[in-house]
Order: sequence, then C-alpha cells, then structure tokens
Amino acid sequence: MGIPETPGARTTLPIMVERPTAWWRENVAAEVAELAAGTLDPNEAFAAKLFPTEMLTDTEEVFDRFEADVVGLVDHRWEPATDEEIFDVIERTVKSLNVVNARYDGAAYKTGEREQLCAYIERVLDSAAIDVDAFAGRHGMTRHEITDEWREW
Repeated sequence: MGIPETPGARTTLPIMVERPTAWWRENVAAEVAELAAGTLDPNEAFAAKLFPTEMLTDTEEVFDRFEADVVGLVDHRWEPATDEEIFDVIERTVKSLNVVNARYDGAAYKTGEREQLCAYIERVLDSAAIDVDAFAGRHGMTRHEITDEWREW
C-alpha cells in the first residue's frame, strides 16, 4: 500500500478512522463561511490561526506514515506484531508530531488537540485489531499513556 497523494487521504485499514485534521479543517471552513456571511466578527476569528494549512498538511503527512506503518504491522503477517514493533511505530509517529509542533514554536497542538491526537493513535491501532489495552497493560500503563515517553506536545 502506498502513501496517498491527497492531503487527508488514508491508507486502507480494517476500520476507517476519522483524523483530527478533518475536524480542524471543518472548523476553519466554517469560520471562513461565517466571516464571508458577516455573521462572525473578524476579531473573534481564530480557527485559521490555530490550524494553518501548512500545519494541517504536515500533520496529515505524519498520519499517512503512521497509518501505513500500522498496516505494515498487521497486513499479510503470519504472526502478530511484537510489542517492540508497535512501540517503534508509536515512537516514530510521536517524534514526527513533535517535529511539526516545534515548527510552530510548540503551539501547533493545544490541550484539546493533544487529546485528539492521542485518541487518534489509539483508534488507528484498535482499527488494526491491535489490543491497545492489553498492549499497554503488558507494560504497566493504560492505553492513554502509550505516547507519554516521547510526547513533547
């Protein structure tokens, strides 16, 4: 499976997972429409500043790689992925998101976005039939802690 060419496109997983960037783009588009209609005071517009197109595209590139890596963990394999392989994919993804966040002076992902990113990582793993709770439990953590070791956002 190749990495999709279209921003926001996804590799094929057993269950499609909504990307946080789709919701972020919807917020920007809704705000643009409200500004054009005159129903939003320009001083109250913030979505385009929170979610600049380049940051969204950079984040989606990380998602493309992550989804392809997760497919590689489970696609056409005789045995399940090892915990080390799963951690490698999570680490690479989180560190790539750290790079995106650093490009925006640590402000690309606010608290709400951080929670959405972590939930997205968990859902993609779940969708690939990786038992995230069991995986995390084997390492003395909860599913919500699997990104903590590398996360700088």
